Amino acid sequence: MDELSLDPELILSIFKLVWSKKSAGSTETVVINNDELVAGTSKKIRQLTANPNALKVSSELIRLFITEAIQRAAVIAEAEGSARIEPTHFERVLPQLLLDF
Repeated sequence: MDELSLDPELILSIFKLVWSKKSAGSTETVVINNDELVAGTSKKIRQLTANPNALKVSSELIRLFITEAIQRAAVIAEAEGSARIEPTHFERVLPQLLLDF
C-alpha cells in the first residue's frame, strides 16, 4: 500500500492560520503580506516562519495521528458490527488517543 503524505505547505498554511488567530487575541497586530505572516510589535516587526525540517516532521506526526485515529475507530466500528466508521466511533477513541500521543 502506498502511504499517503500530508503536504508541508498545507501544514504551514494551517500553522499560519493558528498563529494569526492567536495573535489576533493578543495586543499584537497581524498583517498578511505576500503570503507571509508578519506580527507587528511596538519594538520591531518579525516574520513568523517555520523551519522546513520542522514542517516535514509535523506533517509526518499529523499523518500518524490521523492514521491511528482511523485504525482505532475502525476497531470500535467492527466490534459494533458496523461496516462504516461513524463520528461517534472517533469520539470514543479520541480521549485515549490524545493521552497516548
